[in-house]
Amino acid sequence: MDAIIIGGGIAGLSSAYTLLQLGMTVTILERNFCGEEASWAGGGILSPLPPWDYSDPVTQLTQLSNRLFPKFIEALKGEAGVDPEYRTSGMLVLTDSSGEPKDENEDARYRTAGAWCAHHAFPMRQVRSHDVAPILACDEPALWLPKVCQVRNPRLLRALRKAIELSGGNIIEHTEVTRLKIEQGHVQSISTGHGDEYTAANYIVTAGAWSSKLLHEYALKLDIWPVRGQILLFKAQPDLLPAIVLQGRDNFYLIPRQDGHILAGSTLENAGFDKHPTFGARKMLLAKARALMPALTDEILTGHWTGLRPGSPGNIPVIDSHPAITNLYVNCGHYRYGVTMAPGSAHLLSNMILKKAQPFDVTPYRWPV
Repeated sequence: MDAIIIGGGIAGLSSAYTLLQLGMTVTILERNFCGEEASWAGGGILSPLPPWDYSDPVTQLTQLSNRLFPKFIEALKGEAGVDPEYRTSGMLVLTDSSGEPKDENEDARYRTAGAWCAHHAFPMRQVRSHDVAPILACDEPALWLPKVCQVRNPRLLRALRKAIELSGGNIIEHTEVTRLKIEQGHVQSISTGHGDEYTAANYIVTAGAWSSKLLHEYALKLDIWPVRGQILLFKAQPDLLPAIVLQGRDNFYLIPRQDGHILAGSTLENAGFDKHPTFGARKMLLAKARALMPALTDEILTGHWTGLRPGSPGNIPVIDSHPAITNLYVNCGHYRYGVTMAPGSAHLLSNMILKKAQPFDVTPYRWPV
């Protein structure tokens, strides 16, 4: 076995798929079901929210992923026969939905956005919100980013799983890794809660919010923690909302799916590993959704769930080999953008394992020591 991947979320599945395409043999070990944690729970916007609020390492990784996504999706559709509903829907960034006058900070943010978009050749223009989305309650100055894409997370995960299995990858669920056997700076094997032992040439931890916990003392200064996010799902008419909408002040968003479903989210809560939805979050998200789009009422609310994002400093993931253990790697800490960064992260990881050149300096993603 060339690689054992510990964790079957979007990072683990995309890493496995990429390595399989490069001719490696791969097994995924997942403690529950593949693709049913934060990867499933998120919104699938393929852009930071908003992109100009993040550092260069986040920008270069998300832009790499955006370049890779079209071929990545086409390959998955052809192999798995599942449409992940990747599409360019555009994103409308509202500068103020409170009815209050803009302050100096918001004017500065406008200028920052314009400079960032010009520097990165990222299409953007100033519009009125009703020019793009007449269904919204407000008609105010807004920024229109027409090239922002989205993907439907559960369908992407399903496509990845099927493509991995068809490519000869082995997926073992309900198998929690409990011990790494390390000798002379090398992982010799891993043990599971069932008492089984697995061996491979390389071991890759893609366990999301659980990554530091899984590695125990071998985590060193790897700083990954759970951040609970809650989201609502509405069933509306198709094409009622034509684009993603992002409320500028607190990054609240609405995401329209092709079949009329609309996601409204999300919260950022330091609640440890508690995944329980709360009434308070439901009430708050529903109020925000109705304030932006009055058609989003309690009557068409069909879902409310949580996910535990893998928080990281600056939203910068760690994609690297262990500083002292030669065949141990991590691909984790993507925080809010695991799906957004998935193809790019898998590309960087595969280059590391196979000793290939990287598309840019990967120093920002090194394992902290």
